[in-house]
Amino acid sequence: MKKAFKFITVIIMATLMVTAVAACSGNSGKSSNSGLNAGNGAAAKPDEQKPSLKRLNVWANEDYNTYPVAKLLEEKTGYKVQYDMMPQDKWAEKLNLILSSGEAYDLVTAYSDMALYSDYAQKGALVDLMPLIEAFGPNIKAALKPESIEALKVDGKLYAIPTTVTYEINSSILIRTDWLDKLELQMPETTEELVDVLTQFKEKDPGANGERNIPMTIRGDQSMIDNLLGAFGIPNVWNDVDGQLVPRVLDPAYKDYAAYVGNLYKQGLIDREFVANKDATSKEKFASGTAGAIVVHWADIPGIADALTKNYPEAKFAFIPALKGPSGEAGFAANAGFDRLTFIPKSSKHPEDAIKWINASLEPETFKNLAIGLEGTHYNEVDGTYEPIQPIFTDERNLANNFMAGTDEENYPQYWQARVRKNPIMFEAFDFLNNKQAEEAKKTNVLGLAPYMQKYAKSNQQLETMVGDYTVKLIAGVESIDGLAEFQSKYLAAGAEASLAEVNEWYSTVRK
Repeated sequence: MKKAFKFITVIIMATLMVTAVAACSGNSGKSSNSGLNAGNGAAAKPDEQKPSLKRLNVWANEDYNTYPVAKLLEEKTGYKVQYDMMPQDKWAEKLNLILSSGEAYDLVTAYSDMALYSDYAQKGALVDLMPLIEAFGPNIKAALKPESIEALKVDGKLYAIPTTVTYEINSSILIRTDWLDKLELQMPETTEELVDVLTQFKEKDPGANGERNIPMTIRGDQSMIDNLLGAFGIPNVWNDVDGQLVPRVLDPAYKDYAAYVGNLYKQGLIDREFVANKDATSKEKFASGTAGAIVVHWADIPGIADALTKNYPEAKFAFIPALKGPSGEAGFAANAGFDRLTFIPKSSKHPEDAIKWINASLEPETFKNLAIGLEGTHYNEVDGTYEPIQPIFTDERNLANNFMAGTDEENYPQYWQARVRKNPIMFEAFDFLNNKQAEEAKKTNVLGLAPYMQKYAKSNQQLETMVGDYTVKLIAGVESIDGLAEFQSKYLAAGAEASLAEVNEWYSTVRK
């Protein structure tokens, strides 16, 4: 990520080269007559003057261009869209390279990263959307809540359309409960009990893996382990310490967390090869029966379940609940704010049409069709909830959320119920983490809807990369915890000191 940020400064140069082209395209007369033909949810009338749009999106395991929702949106909006996707790993680095090259994407949808987004905005790489929304976006204005718009403004201007989060807890440690049963062990409830369970997995090898046996696997970029972080009182990237928001690495509890996870690695309880693990690598180790535990998002459960039970039909697994740490702390980071952001690069050839496409996609009936399909075909409404009809819901709406550029924020949380119910195993995992954990175990990310803060935005991503890299080295034994104070000094000098002052100036105005 450090290298990737060197490319951001190049964005301005690339932007200057293509701005004139974008401006001419936006006022060429071709897009100004395109109109909004999907205002009533009906298919848009053919319009030869509508240009084809080019969209860069997050990674998916299917081709967006051939997915049924692409055809639906083409019919409803009248626009043909070419979809490209970013890689699954290190997507932000790839995005920096793409934008710095000046490649003419009309829409870019990325995972929410306020620092990255605001840096692009300040460096002139993005189009100010408010004038376009005022002129061509009545459905956008109706769909987004005012607080969402305000939270994304940079220097008073809006450069992205958000997709807000619809659930609180993302992930935990998934463990083979059939291994627990085989060894007559209970589900661990404390960090101490987790050590004992993983030790038993290592020594007694319930999966009969021999030298390949792995008690718990994680990704190489997963040094911050959900659930364990909460057990040490640092579930979020910034946490309240005596009335001040403090980043993890400056929190007194960070040292204890790093020592605990480092000890798991030293004892061989965490995958010895975790540093090299990609997302797919760690999942394959669990699905192949080699690893007894893995840290995953609940949405990954169906794929993991299919692969694991194909290899081991009797295999069982479940999420570990909120573990209590040495001081009795427990909990999960609870989402607030945005899941994804969609913006229009200055290199876009059709910014006006891009907004018209988003507006048409957010026409209420079109958006509902995009989100969950047609009643009686893709879903049934039962007692106020949306129940998916399978297999057509999964076949034709499984990737629907990836096509969204903003949501109907009032109604989407209800529509979304159908998405999470499309797979009983996935719903069970989601339900366990989001509905069956005690409310006090949900530690809200208070920075999720914080307004743009210049100093924080400028350095946050780089600082998080520093901390992530350093924590990996601590866990793997490359760095000693004795050097923590020296690292903290470098961290503060790299921008954290200024961020601390700015963040807490804001926090003092909202802290209860």
